Amino acid sequence: MAGAKIARSSPRDLAARIIGNLPQDAFAKVEIAGPGFINLHLKREMIHSCLKEILQDEGKLTAEKIGRGTKLQVEFVSSNPTGPLTVGHGRQAVLGDVLSSLYEQLGYDVTREYYFNDEGRQVDLLAQSLWARYRQLCGEDVTIPEQGYQGDYLIEIAQQVKDDIADAYPVFDEAAKGFFRVRGVSVIKEMIKDDLAQLGVKFDNWFSEADLHRRGEVDAALKALTERGGTYKQDGAIWLRAEDNGGIKDSVLIRSDGRPTYLMVDIAYHMDKYRRGFNHVIDVQGADHHVEQSCMQAALKILGYPQDFLRYAVHQFVSIVEGGETLRMSTRAGRFVLLRDLTSELGRDVVRYFMVARKPETHLQFDLDLARAESLDNPVYYIQYAHTRIASIFRKAEEIDDPSEVDLSPLQSPSELDLIKQLDSFPEILEEAALRFAPHLLAEYALNLARAFHAYYADHRVLGEETDLMQARLALLSAVQMVFKNSLEILGMSTPEMM
Repeated sequence: MAGAKIARSSPRDLAARIIGNLPQDAFAKVEIAGPGFINLHLKREMIHSCLKEILQDEGKLTAEKIGRGTKLQVEFVSSNPTGPLTVGHGRQAVLGDVLSSLYEQLGYDVTREYYFNDEGRQVDLLAQSLWARYRQLCGEDVTIPEQGYQGDYLIEIAQQVKDDIADAYPVFDEAAKGFFRVRGVSVIKEMIKDDLAQLGVKFDNWFSEADLHRRGEVDAALKALTERGGTYKQDGAIWLRAEDNGGIKDSVLIRSDGRPTYLMVDIAYHMDKYRRGFNHVIDVQGADHHVEQSCMQAALKILGYPQDFLRYAVHQFVSIVEGGETLRMSTRAGRFVLLRDLTSELGRDVVRYFMVARKPETHLQFDLDLARAESLDNPVYYIQYAHTRIASIFRKAEEIDDPSEVDLSPLQSPSELDLIKQLDSFPEILEEAALRFAPHLLAEYALNLARAFHAYYADHRVLGEETDLMQARLALLSAVQMVFKNSLEILGMSTPEMM
């Protein structure tokens, strides 16, 4: 109908011309409906051939390798080493990890990177907060600084420090500041690494902001921007000409006291990424950073970098809901749900699925009651139980033919044909989930496939049917199990054989 005017034809006449050019052997029936719709009815043999391809070549289950030969860096989490990871960091950790796996499915050479902001005022506040906790343990009435860190985790670290050094730092001077900076950052870095390992998130590289400063790369980045006319001075500070280059607003790079801003250091960091030879970079970040993101893109434009070098996968925040009530959280005030506690209670599989099950751009309400449920109301167990049910069938089957050689013609029921169609769409789901930064599409796909399978299982017997039908259905279930296995592995979840 949309092309009728261009073709200078009525929609129905154009539909007839289109039908005349379709491969006739693929369709059982092709008909024109209404003002010019075309209804296509595939032959069962065509649908069976899709299943045959899957069974003959498991590579059919992966997306087209459009990223072969392309180096991609995915940077995510990158929380300041000032405290343990919270549930908010958990969403970004799982999003980044699953996105990385999806791009690996597309053939990209993926590097997962964590960037530690281990320089600057927040680390100074950490040092002073840790020192205050240390002095409190020494019996002094010392208060944590304004905007400092209140969490009980600092008491545990302070106790370790007191056990090691006794009363060595009674005053918070430069020596104490240096010691408590190093000690606090070192311990918390290891806490963060442990939290991520418990969640099944592994990084290829851990990058330190302090290294940028030591190598002089922050000064070099400022010089490069200035030489290209990308900066100006105002009120004693140096500013980025962001607005002239597509940014939301001009932003300070060097404060009036000479200290670089986070943006300035981040520009130097991305210049380092480019020097390391990455063709593309994906930063997984919260939606609250949109101004900084636009300024970063403006800076890279000034530097002459390719427009598609950096992209942002943006997500909204996480709130914990328990008993219908939303828990109030604040990291500085010490009110938060630790990621490690959530993972310890619920298990890696449940946390990972719930973190990735919603569209990243939407606020995630993590329902603790549903996540705790050990029933089929919990989508994690519902999906895994489908994989387990198929494994159980194969354990009971006395004789199984090679699935790739089985005659599939006995598969005639609508639910069987629909299952095959769902399997055939798997590669496209992988590609769409990666390129749209939408890993929730894979989570939804796995859940919908589980629904289709459980409904099929309830209505169709497999074992005990006459031989040809039983072998055809076993071949179908073999392919379904393969797709469940691939889906769960990309999501970073286990594939249990028994539950």
